[in-house]
Amino acid sequence: MITDPIADFLTRIRNAVKANHRVVEVPASSIKKEITKILFDKGYILNYKFEDDKLPRTIKIALKYHPVTKLPAINDISRVSRPGLRRYVGSKELPRVLNGLGVAIVSTSKGLMTDKEARQLNVGGEIICYVS
Repeated sequence: MITDPIADFLTRIRNAVKANHRVVEVPASSIKKEITKILFDKGYILNYKFEDDKLPRTIKIALKYHPVTKLPAINDISRVSRPGLRRYVGSKELPRVLNGLGVAIVSTSKGLMTDKEARQLNVGGEIICYVS
């Protein structure tokens, strides 16, 4: 039994990047699907596929690497709010990851979004993770 499925999701991606894997497969949930969509929209992953037709439901994520240098697009991905210590911030205290070069994924009342989108909509929420 996994006590923190989001941390497990991020750790699987982190380990796959460090091992230079092209594809990583993770168990699916609705919040993991939203995080995957954000990672794709921001250019951190190459592609993804939700496999909902068979059980157990999974997400296949194609990781992105630079074509010449073979460096990964994801340098660091870390969990911020965890079950033992939740991190909530208001719209004015939203963090900037690497001075705007990275992304913080925030769970707000309007759904999952990046820190920049939450700042524009003037909403705060729980900081899920940092990606750079």
